[in-house]
Amino acid sequence: MRIDKYLWCVRYYKTRNMVTEACKKNQITVNGQIAKPSKEVFPTDRITFRKDQITQIITVLDIPQNRVGAKLVDIYQKNETPPEAFAHLEMLKLSKEHSRRTGAGRPTKKDRRDIDDYGDDFYDDEEDHDEN
Repeated sequence: MRIDKYLWCVRYYKTRNMVTEACKKNQITVNGQIAKPSKEVFPTDRITFRKDQITQIITVLDIPQNRVGAKLVDIYQKNETPPEAFAHLEMLKLSKEHSRRTGAGRPTKKDRRDIDDYGDDFYDDEEDHDEN
């Protein structure tokens, strides 16, 4: 089976066109060699590709006839991606949630409330010092 059809069948990509584009960008390798979309894959082949900032490593166990349901994907492939890669992705997501680039537009409602609370705390401290 072709590599583009295989990765589509085991639901790593939404469309075969997306797999073809990844192949053209040299993001997919089969047994350490850069793969074209028409590269044939066989059981025991090791496929490495980069998707969603994770380098995924899978081993082909069997070739499906058509696109399979999500519950049946494990019959056709074995995911050998190290768990540290997924943990690293989670850390990236968390770090992006808490940071906001300067000049990224207007502050959100939560940002404004945080700024107002900070200012209120500052003015409350000044009033306490003035009364003494």
